[in-house]
Amino acid sequence: MSVFLRGTLVLIATAFVGECLEFVINMILARELGEAGLGTYMSILPTVFLIVILSSMELPISLSKFFAEREERYHRGMLHYAFRFAVITIIVLLLILTFILSSTPLFQGYHPGIPWLILLVVPIVAFTSITRGYFMGIQQMGKIAAANFLRKGIQLLLLISIYHFLSFGIDTSIFIALCTLIASEAFVFAYLLHAYFIEIKGKRKNKHINLSQVEMRNSILSVSVPTTILRIFHAFTHAIQPFLIKWTLIQSGMNGIEANEHFGMVAGIALTIGFFPAFIAFSMLIVLIPTISEKVSSNDITGILTHLKQVMWMTLGYGIPAVFIYYYIGDYITETFFHSLYSAYYLKLLWPYFLFHFLVLPLQAFLIGLGLVKDALLHTIWSSIFSFSFIYLLGSELQLGMEGVIMGMNAGAVLITLLHYFTICRELETTLWLKPMIKM
Repeated sequence: MSVFLRGTLVLIATAFVGECLEFVINMILARELGEAGLGTYMSILPTVFLIVILSSMELPISLSKFFAEREERYHRGMLHYAFRFAVITIIVLLLILTFILSSTPLFQGYHPGIPWLILLVVPIVAFTSITRGYFMGIQQMGKIAAANFLRKGIQLLLLISIYHFLSFGIDTSIFIALCTLIASEAFVFAYLLHAYFIEIKGKRKNKHINLSQVEMRNSILSVSVPTTILRIFHAFTHAIQPFLIKWTLIQSGMNGIEANEHFGMVAGIALTIGFFPAFIAFSMLIVLIPTISEKVSSNDITGILTHLKQVMWMTLGYGIPAVFIYYYIGDYITETFFHSLYSAYYLKLLWPYFLFHFLVLPLQAFLIGLGLVKDALLHTIWSSIFSFSFIYLLGSELQLGMEGVIMGMNAGAVLITLLHYFTICRELETTLWLKPMIKM
C-alpha cells in the first residue's frame, strides 16, 4: 500500500472516531448548558476559531509543503526560522488582542476568565502548528491522527469528569466547557512537542544546510498569507450567510419567525447530516498537500495524475452512496434523530451541494501542492459572489423561497468545483478526462 493511501486511511479511521466523540461531546454540552447556555457557548466559538486561524498562520500547510519538497538537510534551518516566526506572531497577536479585549466590551457579561482563555489559545496553537506541519511534511500521519483523536478524547474525558462530580452556575459551566476545549489543545501541544523532540534528537548529528532568511520567509509567506486569507474569507462568508438567507426569505414573503425556522431546518439539520462524511475529504486534504508538493518538486506529473484519479474515484465512491442515502431514507434520518420530517425535503434538495463540496477539499489540496494557492482564493471569492447573488435573486421569489436559496447554494458549490478542476487540468496540461494533451 502506498504512503498516500496508508496515511489517508489512518486519518479517515481516526476522524470517524473523532466525529463520534464530537457527537457525544455536543450531547453533554446540550444537557449541561441548556439551550440558552449552549447558544452562548456557540456564540463564543467563532471568536475562538478566528484566533486559531490567526495564531496558526496556516503554518501546517506552508511547512508541510516545504518539508515535502526539500531534502532533510534543509529541515532544521526552517524549523528554527519557523519557531522565531511563531514567537513574533504570538507577541503581535497578544498585544493586539490585549488592546481589543481591554478597550472594547467584546466579552462583557461573560465569565471574567474567558478573555484569559482567548489569550492562552495564541501560543498553544502557534507552536502546535509548527509540529503539525513538520509531521505532515515528513509523512508521519500516524502522529497527526493520534493528535486529532487525543483532542476529542481529552475534551470528552474532562467534560464527563468535571460535570459528573461538580455542579456550577450557567456562566461558570460555559467557562468550564471552554476550559476543556483549550485544555485538550494543550494536551495535543504537549504530545506533538514531545514527539517532535524525540524525532529531532535522532537527527541532530545529520548534516544540515541553512537557506537564506529571504528564501525561508518567502517559503512560509507565499503559502501562509493566501491560505490564511482564504480561511478568514471562509469564516467571514459563513458568518454573513445566515443573515443573508433569513433576510432573503423575508423578502420572499415569510415573516421573521418562519424564516428563522426554515433556516434552522437547513443549517441545524440538513447541513449537519449532509456534511457528516466530510471528515474523509478533510483527511485527504491533510495527506495530499505534502504528497503533491513532493511530486511537484520531483516533476512527477504522472504520479500527480495517478493521485488525482484515485482521489476522484474515492470521493465519488463515498459521496454518491451518501447522497443516495440522503435522498431515499432522508425522511427516516431526520425524523428519528431530529424529530423533523420536513427538513428531509431540504436534505434531498441539497445533494449537489454536499457531493461537490466533498470534491472541493481534495482539489484545493492539489492547488496548494501545485503552488496555485492564489487561484484557490480567487475561485472561492468568485464562487461566493456568484452563490450569494443567486441566493438572493432566486430565494426572494415568492414561488421559490428556501428552494431558491438552496438552488443558489448548489450553484456556488458546482462553480467552485469546476473552477478548481479546470485549473488543475490546465496546469497539468491534461484533458478533462485526465489524459495528457497531444501537443502539435
